[in-house]
Amino acid sequence: MKRSSLLVTVATLAFIGGLSVRWLISAPEGLSGKSTFKPLPEIILNDTAGRQHNIKEWQGKVLVLNFWATWCPPCLKEMPVFQAMQNEYSQQGLQFIGIAIDETGPVKTFLAQNQISYPVLLAQDEGAKIAHELGNVFNTVPFTVVVNRQGQVVKSHMGELDREDLLEIVKPLF
Repeated sequence: MKRSSLLVTVATLAFIGGLSVRWLISAPEGLSGKSTFKPLPEIILNDTAGRQHNIKEWQGKVLVLNFWATWCPPCLKEMPVFQAMQNEYSQQGLQFIGIAIDETGPVKTFLAQNQISYPVLLAQDEGAKIAHELGNVFNTVPFTVVVNRQGQVVKSHMGELDREDLLEIVKPLF
């Protein structure tokens, strides 16, 4: 009995340790304690109207890339907060970009029913690959990446992000 408990404990610790190492290896520079930041990779995606956009269109701004899906309650909860921040801080150079890991139809329906004015791009299955490249090792949504004016990833966050925490990250970048 004691031996099986010990075995379970050791296995659990090994699993957690392995995930931590994997995260540190996969995390963008700057997130793993290094002083340099990883440049944002080239991202080219379509919007809901089928127009192609290159992430470089927003070069020189503080970018908040938010990977989300219509079926994700925490994603939908944080979007009005992001919209309010977009309205409030766009003059300081803050730009939100939604990257939907979803099909076009549900995204169009959601956007028609909600007042989201910042750009929303469609990534579908490719979105998981892009998010992983940016540090989302667990393929979770929502997943948010903050990019400085120089086009460098300065922070990534898995899970819901509230206004105060996001402001703490973006305000020094203005």
